[in-house]
Amino acid sequence: MAVAGLALAGCSSTSAPRVYDIPAPSTFPARAGAVRGQLLVVEPKAIASLDTERIAVRGPGGAYSYLSDGAWADRLPKLLQARIIQAFENASRLRSVGRPGDRLASDWQLLADIRAFEVVAQGATEVVVEMSVKLVNDRSGRILAGRVFAARAPAAGTDAGNVSAAFAGAVQTVMRDIVLWTTGQI
Repeated sequence: MAVAGLALAGCSSTSAPRVYDIPAPSTFPARAGAVRGQLLVVEPKAIASLDTERIAVRGPGGAYSYLSDGAWADRLPKLLQARIIQAFENASRLRSVGRPGDRLASDWQLLADIRAFEVVAQGATEVVVEMSVKLVNDRSGRILAGRVFAARAPAAGTDAGNVSAAFAGAVQTVMRDIVLWTTGQI
C-alpha cells in the first residue's frame, strides 16, 4: 500500500506544470523629484488565447498551442497588471499607483491591450511581447497619449524554463519603456 501511494504521488507531481512569474524592472534612471499625481493601472485586455495562465506558442498560420511543462503564476492580464504597478512603484516617479478599486482619487488611468505575448518557434525560438498603451486623464476621460511597446528576446530552448527566462528580458524592456514614457507624458 505504501508503494502504491508513492507511485501515485510521483504521478501527480510530474503532471502539474511548473509555475513561472514575470519580474518587474527594479532599476530606473535617476530623476529629480516625483510627479505629484496618482495613476490607476487597469487590468490589460487580451484575446481569449492570451487571457490564460498558459504560456502561448504561436505556430505557422497563427495557430496557438501552449507549453505543457509550464504556466504563468496567474492569468496573464492580471499578472501583467500587478507587475506594471510594481514597476511604477520601483521607479518612485509618482505619488501613488494602484488598480481600480484601491480607492485612489486618481489623476490618470493607464489602459493597455496585450497584442502579443507568445513564443515563436519557427527556426530560432524567440519570445514576442507587444502592448498598446493609452494614458487617459481620469477627470475628463480624454486620451492624453498612446503608444505601442514591443520587445523580442531569443530563447535558448522551447521548454518553459528557457522561455520564461526570455520573457523576463523582453518584459523588463517593455515595462521600463512604459514607465519612462508614461511619467514623461504627465
